[in-house]
Amino acid sequence: MPAPALASAPIVLIGPMGAGKTTLGQALAARLGRSFVDLDARIEAEAGQTVAAIFAQEGEAGFRRREAQALAAALETAEAVIATGGGAVLDAGNRAAMRAKATVVYLTVAPALQLERLRDDRSRPLLEGADPAARLAQLQAQREPLYREAAHLLFDAGTLAPDAAAAALAARLAEREAVPA
Repeated sequence: MPAPALASAPIVLIGPMGAGKTTLGQALAARLGRSFVDLDARIEAEAGQTVAAIFAQEGEAGFRRREAQALAAALETAEAVIATGGGAVLDAGNRAAMRAKATVVYLTVAPALQLERLRDDRSRPLLEGADPAARLAQLQAQREPLYREAAHLLFDAGTLAPDAAAAALAARLAEREAVPA
């Protein structure tokens, strides 16, 4: 399915934790004059607790229900840049809704850089345990086909600083929009 017209559709950033969805999303939204929505932050604000607390109280299934609801609401915001959580693609309904209502960009990142970015982050419930590198590899193996299924565009999020990456991604999106499907 082709992406909706960029001028009016949201842009959704997907990819693994540590890919830079929030950082790049904020820079891209500022560059394009769009609003920015961080799904995890929205879920935390609505729940009045952290993602880790939601996982502890409701399990991953409870969090994923909240995530699907937040995503559905965010997709109704025209001209937004939306940063999803890494697992938003696990739900087939989420993948279908993103592809139908937004331009979906899969931010790729090298595993070593991903691990470096997450090294001191203690807020990730799915990274708890003795071997975060092995856990990241396991999550990537599970989710990679889903990221690719959902995406209209792949973008290497690890090679540039946020402002330069936002400029490069904005140019890729504009170029993609100019090419008839």
